Amino acid sequence: MIVDAHHHLWLSLIHIDRDYTMADLRPHLAASGVQRTVLVEAGLCQAAETSRFLALAAHTPEIAGVVGWADLSDPDLRAMIARHRSGPGGDRLVGIRDQVQAGPDDMLDQPGVRAGLAVVAESGLVNELVVRASQLPSVARAVASMPEATFVLDHLGKPPIGDLDGWQRLIAPVAACPNVVAKVSGLVTEAGPGWTRAGLRPYVQVALDLFGPDRLMFGSDWPVCEVVASYGEVVAVLSGILGGLPGDVFGRTAIRVYRLENR
Repeated sequence: MIVDAHHHLWLSLIHIDRDYTMADLRPHLAASGVQRTVLVEAGLCQAAETSRFLALAAHTPEIAGVVGWADLSDPDLRAMIARHRSGPGGDRLVGIRDQVQAGPDDMLDQPGVRAGLAVVAESGLVNELVVRASQLPSVARAVASMPEATFVLDHLGKPPIGDLDGWQRLIAPVAACPNVVAKVSGLVTEAGPGWTRAGLRPYVQVALDLFGPDRLMFGSDWPVCEVVASYGEVVAVLSGILGGLPGDVFGRTAIRVYRLENR
């Protein structure tokens, strides 16, 4: 089973000024042979968005899991998770993501945020992290302090394309923690309009060397990717670098980490 572990819906960004729905996504999934997906919060930072996504997942076979938004420093976080789980599609909630990338470099060191990470872990959910490369040292400290929790690092920590060595130094301590899984996603966006397979290959290779294929998962980052590349191009560039569609990266890791076996 091929799983797209990272896509969005109803997203408006610069150069993407319209809604995107499952009707838009389905042809891309079919063309690339993708059977299941993980729908990730789209930066709206509203609990209502998570509720809508869960309700959609309840009657959308392709969406096996939802990573919803929550403010990690919210003292009501545990109750919010419970409300999501008791609502339509609540069984599809697989993870929580705050917009850490919008915060300071040491956001994950803050006691209130650490408490939120613990609540997510205690709830049996994945802590999904979208961060800037400059925040990777705080990621390393946080994940090392919580070995019992499972963390998913989005977009390989957003490497600055062109500074491979600098990014490798920052991500290596994160990868050294076995409770972290990383998404090979968003790289074409980080590289920008001039991206090439050759330019992205070293970053994917470093990720393979540091995490291994059983701690990596494919994510299209659709429709954000459409700023610079189509869904099919994203699949093609990664499969070209990896020499095919390795089962761990394109499915088994996501199924294991998000517990998608029966969804």
